[in-house]
Amino acid sequence: MRLHKTISDVTNRIITRSAPTRSAYLARMRDAESKGPARAHLCCSGQAHAYAATGNDKGALTECKSGNLGIVTAYNDMLSAHQPFERYPDLIRNAARDIGGTAQVAGGVPAMCDGVTQGEAGMELSLFSRDVIAMSVGVALSHNTFDAAVFLGVCDKIVPGLVIAAQSFGHLPAVFLPAGPMTSGLSNDEKAKVRQKFATGEVGRDALMAAESAAYHGPGTCTFYGTANTNQMLMEFMGLHLPGSSFVSPNTPLRDALTIEGAKRALNLSALGENYTPVCDILDERAFVNGIVGLNATGGSTNLLIHLIAMAQAGGIILDWQDFSDLSDITPLMARVYPNGLADVNHFHAAGGLGYLIGDLLNAGLLHPDTKTIAGVGLHHYTQEPQLSGDTLKWIGGAGQSLNDAILRPASNPFQTTGGLKRLTGALGNSVIKISAVAREHQYIEAPVRVFHDQDAVKDAFKAGEFTGDVIVVVRFQGPKANGMPELHSLTPMLGILQGRGLKVALVTDGRMSGASGRVPAAIHVSPEALDGGMIAKLEDGDVLRLDAVNGTLDVLTGGINDRLAASADLSANEHGTGRDLFSVFRRAVSSAETGATVFGV
Repeated sequence: MRLHKTISDVTNRIITRSAPTRSAYLARMRDAESKGPARAHLCCSGQAHAYAATGNDKGALTECKSGNLGIVTAYNDMLSAHQPFERYPDLIRNAARDIGGTAQVAGGVPAMCDGVTQGEAGMELSLFSRDVIAMSVGVALSHNTFDAAVFLGVCDKIVPGLVIAAQSFGHLPAVFLPAGPMTSGLSNDEKAKVRQKFATGEVGRDALMAAESAAYHGPGTCTFYGTANTNQMLMEFMGLHLPGSSFVSPNTPLRDALTIEGAKRALNLSALGENYTPVCDILDERAFVNGIVGLNATGGSTNLLIHLIAMAQAGGIILDWQDFSDLSDITPLMARVYPNGLADVNHFHAAGGLGYLIGDLLNAGLLHPDTKTIAGVGLHHYTQEPQLSGDTLKWIGGAGQSLNDAILRPASNPFQTTGGLKRLTGALGNSVIKISAVAREHQYIEAPVRVFHDQDAVKDAFKAGEFTGDVIVVVRFQGPKANGMPELHSLTPMLGILQGRGLKVALVTDGRMSGASGRVPAAIHVSPEALDGGMIAKLEDGDVLRLDAVNGTLDVLTGGINDRLAASADLSANEHGTGRDLFSVFRRAVSSAETGATVFGV
């Protein structure tokens, strides 16, 4: 199938826009490649330090004839998604030995759970943790003793941080090894209903706790299609996972076999292997366009509108929100996974999953087919699915068709003709909205605003019964410079209740919403943010806004707003406690949301 013209046009303009920074980045990577396997250049004392505790692997490391694999792990046993990684280092070391190589844990990176910190002070560190993770990888790999790396990470900021760092060491091959989703528990829709009942006082905390525990009940990724599972999708679309590996459950024979094969594949791709493929050659402009198409086709997390920009910048590639919006306009929404539907990722995987989705998008000319991947040249590898035959791992042809058209449909008969991510422009600046789960009748709202400076004040107003008519709730001073741009997902139940009462309701904020955001229209990531004097800082209670997600506009209908002084806010409470005092340098240095909300330059 011939490549769709918009795919080609957007890719070409990204290539043109990125030419100076991309060429400079690739020149640095080629220079690093030319120096050969790194540990051979270490002095004897340096090598002795690096190999001192490696036991029987010391001989192979000293000879430098076979690859040494660096393991970067985000393991901790508080995150259900990352708990399975506890077993991975031994699997990887043994896999490397089986083919004559070696593997060492290069270092660990922090991994926080947005589900735990939602609505709490710790959420103000969440976005910044992405760049901390990237820097932690920099420290881990700085010993310069590795020929390839495997990255163990799943959740919201972890995978983007690991990708940013992998590109800093872009002359090395990089293979990402997932842990997989937990088995299905209480449905996400039933869980959401209990949350709403708790918000209105219909049930107590004991019922809420029981429901949450029945939903989040074991090892693996949360089963809704939030940022964590969006990350896993991206790693297949962009060629950094083994095909079909994203949604295989933890602690199963197939999961272990994929982990073992991933380690072997990483060594095979090293300069001492048979198929040298550095990550800088995989993550090119086409790979990022494929990732954006995947984001739109699956109704993925809005957090990736920030993360993909930062991830691309690390490789000298410059994306902007218009790229996302233009690709969304021609990408069909092919999946309905909660919060965009009732199914979870296990149901999605069983219905044909990413293999079917990628195959159909390739047939529709909506993906670049010829990208490099860790599976070889060509995205067709990702139409296959892994299978164990005895102890042998092999790949077979995927489903080839949807096995449940309530969850997964072909591009020719999608749930909607666009991907449902829109860039909004207007007097308040630039923002984005996810409409893949928003009913058509809620995609346009014209209403007066109520302005708040934090989410707790919104909750207090709700409890006091102050929301009695159509309203656009504005929560400002939530941008990256103000307080680290926390997610405001804890507002979702009460906003959903207001919408359920028949009110027209929306959220406008310079903060973020969760990857699980859905039915309530939310214009998020407003830039410039309030702390930078953006127009959102000039809004007052009663001003009328018009949010038109169909046409991509967010307009102020009240006159005279330009003549007002921007409001200020006392942000001193954001400066200390729960580690926030350690991140003041990030708040001072961070870029805007539309340029990736990162402390790293291009």
